[in-house]
Amino acid sequence: MSILVIKPGMLSSFQDLGRTGYQHLGVPVGGAMDSRAHRLANLLVGNDENEATLEVTLTGPTLRFDAPACIAICGAQLNPTLNKEPVPNNRPLIVRRGDILAFGARAIGLRAYIAWHGGIALTSVMASHSTYLRGGFGGYQGRALRKDDTLTLNVDLRKHNLDELAHELWQIKVYLPSILGMNPKSAIRTVRGAHAPLFTDASVQSFFSDEYQISPQSERMGYRLQGTALKLLSTTQLLSEATSFGSVQVPPDGKPIILMADRQTTGGYAKIAHVATVDLPFIAQGMPGETLRFMEISLEQAQQLDARHEDAFAHLRLSLAPLRELFA
Repeated sequence: MSILVIKPGMLSSFQDLGRTGYQHLGVPVGGAMDSRAHRLANLLVGNDENEATLEVTLTGPTLRFDAPACIAICGAQLNPTLNKEPVPNNRPLIVRRGDILAFGARAIGLRAYIAWHGGIALTSVMASHSTYLRGGFGGYQGRALRKDDTLTLNVDLRKHNLDELAHELWQIKVYLPSILGMNPKSAIRTVRGAHAPLFTDASVQSFFSDEYQISPQSERMGYRLQGTALKLLSTTQLLSEATSFGSVQVPPDGKPIILMADRQTTGGYAKIAHVATVDLPFIAQGMPGETLRFMEISLEQAQQLDARHEDAFAHLRLSLAPLRELFA
């Protein structure tokens, strides 16, 4: 029950929802950059939402299945094909022994997520299967995939009638609420940070009104932004404090950095704002060179958006109960 990596893609690594509870030891949370797409892919194959998925970046891998499986692809539209025939995102798909999954040119987004029913056999490190690339642990041997790697499926589907299963899966209607989609955003919703009073009024106004460009020096640890430099009222030494996914910190050069999944555990730069959790996936799907604008909202509004987001997942999980029953 294995999958052969024919081509690894630009950067393909296994990620779950993160390695929580170890920041005090200097271990980053990590996990999927786009947790929404990761969770959606898992639900579509009947998994727990924390099961590790394969996060692929821009150029997807080419995989040969040596056993049948049920997969789903969510997130960026990278034009996936199965045996050279196009297959859709956001649907459960049955693949058979000998099938080859590949990806084409990017249409929208940057990161796609592949989930397998039952997941892939991986070793848990600190209660997580996420790959921490800088630390060299977690996921598949602590690294991104390479040519000729072999992945082992946890669940054997050979006992199923695959034609019948594929037909029944195709009959299941999947309705995605707009809050779970990749609809374009005119502005990223952001909460003013506790350190905002340390910046000049003009800098705070610029952050919430000007356009910023995603720098080529952007990756899983942080997204560097190019645009209006932000200035502090005075040179201020801050005590280092815990960091969070979506904090916007400003180093001495004045160019903001949005902290992402593999962020450092602590930091001492002033944080002008925090991206609302519900909008983090839009940043994770942003390409270098693309522009971002930030719109200020209140903490209460951010919490309401997060509650709506979780409600949408709860309804989707409930609606997919028939899918889970097919594998029971």
